[in-house]
Amino acid sequence: MTSTGPSQPRHRGIYLLPNLFTTGGLFAGFYAILAASAGQFSAACIAVFIAALLDGVDGRIARMTGTQSEFGTQYDSLADLVSFGMAPALVMFHWSLSGLKLVSPLWGKVGWSLAFLYAACAALRLARFNTQVGVVDKRYFIGLASPAAAGLMMSFVWVATDNGWSGDQLRWVAPIVTGFAALMMVSRFRFYSFKTLPLGDRVPFVAVLIAVGVFVALAIDPPIVLLTITGLYALSAPATWVLTRMRRTRNSADE
Repeated sequence: MTSTGPSQPRHRGIYLLPNLFTTGGLFAGFYAILAASAGQFSAACIAVFIAALLDGVDGRIARMTGTQSEFGTQYDSLADLVSFGMAPALVMFHWSLSGLKLVSPLWGKVGWSLAFLYAACAALRLARFNTQVGVVDKRYFIGLASPAAAGLMMSFVWVATDNGWSGDQLRWVAPIVTGFAALMMVSRFRFYSFKTLPLGDRVPFVAVLIAVGVFVALAIDPPIVLLTITGLYALSAPATWVLTRMRRTRNSADE
């Protein structure tokens, strides 16, 4: 009779490939903070977009290779807080919000408070997303995703810097952009997630033409194109909500 000994505990390792991309995104966010503190705002904005690109890759690689893990999920969330929470907030603060102190001491406090508000809303958005995984409709995000909010913030700074506009010149616009991006993250608006697109199926020829057009536009003027895309996406959910309410009001009046 063969004796069966106690089962050996299964070793819980860390998958290298997806977490390597997550680390790359974390490094890009950290570099953005350093670049902004040194006044290199274009480089800081590009670094945040690189972090967003890597953030989209690591999850897909984990699913494709079957290397998803709880560790990877938590690590990705913490890296996102740095890359899409702290980094955009500090870039915007160094670029423009810190200049509000030249108006008055009170406005100086408003400046750093708005930067903190953005970082806090990013943390709340990530925490809410983690608790709603598997519960909400995958077709939509509840609240603006933190990478999209960071993209709106950084494309705004990048366009201004690329056109020679300083943060002091736009000191009254930067707080509006920061506050809008922050509040959209913790809002209840439903943003289309693009997770259910049939990437493996056939698509109309016009879709290919649109994709080529986007790539060409990005090659010509990346800051303007990215600001247009992120701005329209951030406004899409509030605009849809307003149109839906107006339609319901009109239908109620016709009955």
